[in-house]
Amino acid sequence: MILDELSASRTRRTLSAGARALRALRLDGPLTGVLAVILCLGVLVVYSASGQNVRMVERQLGNIVVAVTALVVLARFSTPQYLRLFAPLAYALGVLLLIVVDVTGHIGKGAQRWLDLGFMRFQPSEIMKLAVPMICAWYMHERPLPPAFKDLVVMAVFIAIPTALVVAQPDLGTALLIAASGLIVMLLAGLPVSIILLSIPLLALGAWGGWHFVHAYQRERILTFLNPESDRLGAGYHIIQSQIAIGSGGVFGKGYMHGSQSQLDFLPESSTDFIFSVIGEEFGLLGQLLLLGLYAFVIGRSLYLAMQGQDTFARLTGGAIALSFFVYVFVNAGMVSGIVPVVGVPLPLVSYGGTSMVTILAGFGILMSLHSHRKLVGS
Repeated sequence: MILDELSASRTRRTLSAGARALRALRLDGPLTGVLAVILCLGVLVVYSASGQNVRMVERQLGNIVVAVTALVVLARFSTPQYLRLFAPLAYALGVLLLIVVDVTGHIGKGAQRWLDLGFMRFQPSEIMKLAVPMICAWYMHERPLPPAFKDLVVMAVFIAIPTALVVAQPDLGTALLIAASGLIVMLLAGLPVSIILLSIPLLALGAWGGWHFVHAYQRERILTFLNPESDRLGAGYHIIQSQIAIGSGGVFGKGYMHGSQSQLDFLPESSTDFIFSVIGEEFGLLGQLLLLGLYAFVIGRSLYLAMQGQDTFARLTGGAIALSFFVYVFVNAGMVSGIVPVVGVPLPLVSYGGTSMVTILAGFGILMSLHSHRKLVGS
């Protein structure tokens, strides 16, 4: 009995010390804990999906260190006032870097998306996933809500410039995510229903017109999405193999590192874009639902923190970060299961890669900073 009480006392002291450390770093405990669980799960799946490639896991752990550092630094040292002042600079810098990429960027896999600094490569388009919603929130900070038509036009221009530059790389998936992050701010600001209804036929008309300007491989992806069986060994190969992997996993999965599609290299991009298929094959439907449940908690907790923002900028930025994360999850899960076209969007915090992970955790760092600096009403 005495030993049990001593053990319980030590446990309480440990938990209390952990809580104090989180408060000192201005980190939200529940959100940080679930993000850590997702990152750990991602490392395990990358190890399996890469064919037990230890070197790849080491690089992924390095990516996590950089991303977590960005989260902690932004949560601990940034303030809402600083972030508001920084938003126009971040946007202008991002647009400038996108122009540089279009002129002199590094070409890989047929796309010109990276800047090569010698010791590292990075995608400037990732910056815009945060800069676009922040510039829109910055613009609406001292303006009445819902936004007037003029304000909507200004925000649309903010969104259109980087989106067009990213489409030209070409990187349609990232362009859609950038556009979505800005549109989310519009919706949260109170976009009138009449404009939403009017935009539906305009988007359909724009999609019809854009069909003639997209690259041939992008048109092929859309046609393959409608009928993957039309080119089983070509454009439809990715989605067919993905569906086979998910279906063969059943409810409980084949077991960790026992997925035939990924281990025998039938599944392309198994450690990046199609890693959700590996989870379905090895851990089954239950494993996928568990991960989606963790994602749902992250989104719900993030929206809760965003609603407590002290001003319009904090609420719009925080809400955009939370709902943009939802879009990333939905697009990847829908892509690998065949309900949306293949657009090359990684599974957040699980897929192998550093740039996207840094952007996502940096966004959560900004969200936690905005929450920790909120002003309590009546205090």
